[in-house]
Amino acid sequence: MKPLLAILPALLLALSPLPVAAQETVPTTQAQIDLTFAPLVKAAAPAVVNIYTRTVVKERATSPFFDDPFFRQFFGDQFKSGQPKERVQGSLGSGVIVRTDGLIVTNNHVIKGADQIRVVLNDKREFEAKVIAAEERLDLALLKVDTKGEALPILSIRDSDELEVGDLVLAIGNPFGVGQTVTSGIVSGVARTNTGIGDFGYFIQTDAAINPGNSGGALIGMDGKLVGVPTAIFSKNGGSVGIGFAIPSNMVAAVVNAEGNGGKLIRPWIGAAGEAVTVDIAKSLGLARPIGVVVQQLYAKGPAERAGLKPGDIILGVNGREVEDPEGLRFRLATLPVGQTATLNVSRKGEPIDISVNLIAPPEDPAPHETLLDGRQPLSGALIVDLSPATGDDLNINAWDGVAIAKIKRGSIADRVGFESGDIIVKVNDSKIAAVADLAALMETTAAPWAITVNRGGKTKTFDLD
Repeated sequence: MKPLLAILPALLLALSPLPVAAQETVPTTQAQIDLTFAPLVKAAAPAVVNIYTRTVVKERATSPFFDDPFFRQFFGDQFKSGQPKERVQGSLGSGVIVRTDGLIVTNNHVIKGADQIRVVLNDKREFEAKVIAAEERLDLALLKVDTKGEALPILSIRDSDELEVGDLVLAIGNPFGVGQTVTSGIVSGVARTNTGIGDFGYFIQTDAAINPGNSGGALIGMDGKLVGVPTAIFSKNGGSVGIGFAIPSNMVAAVVNAEGNGGKLIRPWIGAAGEAVTVDIAKSLGLARPIGVVVQQLYAKGPAERAGLKPGDIILGVNGREVEDPEGLRFRLATLPVGQTATLNVSRKGEPIDISVNLIAPPEDPAPHETLLDGRQPLSGALIVDLSPATGDDLNINAWDGVAIAKIKRGSIADRVGFESGDIIVKVNDSKIAAVADLAALMETTAAPWAITVNRGGKTKTFDLD
């Protein structure tokens, strides 16, 4: 009897429903055997840099209890804290050279708060870098190094909308500080939103291994061009589990084009807000599937209203690019320059129409009138502002009027009560709130009990306080 291993290939071949010609075959040529990513990496790697930062952190030299008069009566001043002790804290990340004169893109969280930034090239050359732009909401930053006139290698930026699920990609960065490392994988998803990563989330998902230190590096396609900047991972242990996210290169290009020469990125505004189309909404409107943004609000005489957009319209795309939800709509608009027009692909009562809308900067009317509330009242420690399209955009609030909390001082009364940045103050007791001045005056004159109603993410919540 023949050994099982000897007859198994023949048995599998006999049972196979596919023609023999369609079966995979062993490589037969040297070119097939030598198939490798090495030439691609050799061309791209010189444009990916390691970034090392140093931050001086001040901390108390001893326990703060020794500053207390009660303890000092026993120990005197020998343990008094005095001047805070300084400690140097280091961190690492990656970056991508996108311009030959030394312009580098990275993640904002890589360089945030750094006192010194050092860039190390693939060939071991080192440069001191300065920050020329930092977009915290986008988690992108631009650095500049002085090349003394020498041209540096760069990565060209590719249209990230060309990516499809299943495309091969390489991630290049400096994970855990071990040195430049290359990992391979595929595009696991595109247009990922609602990931909980930042407040402006729209990402490429990949299973290429991304670890701490990869942040700010390069995700490249098989043409050797930049398609994304790795920024975050889903992980239970801090290491890669095959779920990584990269900022699409189209957003990177928007920041580079707007701020690479000292300008400022202004995200276009059209004056329309809405919610994602759900399964129920799709059925009621006769859509084949739940996709797009159903318009609920239009800013009076704003670009969208002037262009003819109406409440109930469903925005399915921008310039022919599909939009799945409000985050997707914001991303599509954010990659376009102010001053141009965009074509909204809309469904109105089941009929497709295209609407051309002007892209403008969000109006700053009224002024924010920032006011920090204090005293013995529930909103003490809250910085409140009058909302406008510009202020609402800065705070990631889909509202254009009213009063919102911009920041809350940690440990303040407002913080302990449970108020949050982005809360819109709707009412205090029976008084509706329309402006910062009204709320500030009301909190000075109103005594307990308080009933403060806020709008948080489209839902109302009332704080009943004694």
